[in-house]
Amino acid sequence: MNASRPQPSRRTVLAAGGLLAGGAVWAMTPATSSAAPAAPASPTDGWQKTSFTYSMQKPWNLDLSDRYTNSGGVHRMWVYDTDEPMSQGSSTDPRTEMRWKQEYTSGQHMWDADVYLPSGTNGATFVQILRVIHPEGTPATDFMLNAYSASGGTVRAYDSTVLKTNAYNTWFNVKLEHNASSGSVKVYFDDELVLTTEDRGPATRHFKNGVYHHGSGRAEARFRNLTYWTR
Repeated sequence: MNASRPQPSRRTVLAAGGLLAGGAVWAMTPATSSAAPAAPASPTDGWQKTSFTYSMQKPWNLDLSDRYTNSGGVHRMWVYDTDEPMSQGSSTDPRTEMRWKQEYTSGQHMWDADVYLPSGTNGATFVQILRVIHPEGTPATDFMLNAYSASGGTVRAYDSTVLKTNAYNTWFNVKLEHNASSGSVKVYFDDELVLTTEDRGPATRHFKNGVYHHGSGRAEARFRNLTYWTR
């Protein structure tokens, strides 16, 4: 008489997934897929590259070359807290900025660039949505990104919400998206959403980038791959 076939233990059966006819263990193989994982969506998906023009703003008593260079596609702007304002007699802070000429009141608009903030830049706005025409009693800006010296270079929304630290001396991509029809403003760093906020109400706007200096000492910012997106 043949010896009976030894039966698998309950643990073996549960691990394998069950029994086949005759008592054989059914070995369950995890399902696999040959499909590649979907790439994450880009903030610019569905947007259109749009041409743009700009003028330069700088201390009124200096030549542009004293505060600006453009070499190899890198726009470099700097200013000192002791510099004169943009126009003689103005009470505004010193600046060296690119003033985009594309003005809008509605629709979706995105400013996009790689940004480099050298050590020591403290209290300077490096990109903003300016409300060039706005109702009396409303703010002059919809949004600003400011650089401060804490934590190896800190980027804040205005002077409050911290969006990035260790920002000095390294290139990082910034996308500033404004839906002027819905009032939404979104900020992306290296294509990751870091902030969603609201604008300050109806106005005519345009983008600016450079250094508008509210702090002390020398402020500098560099920009490359500047791109304007609309949809």
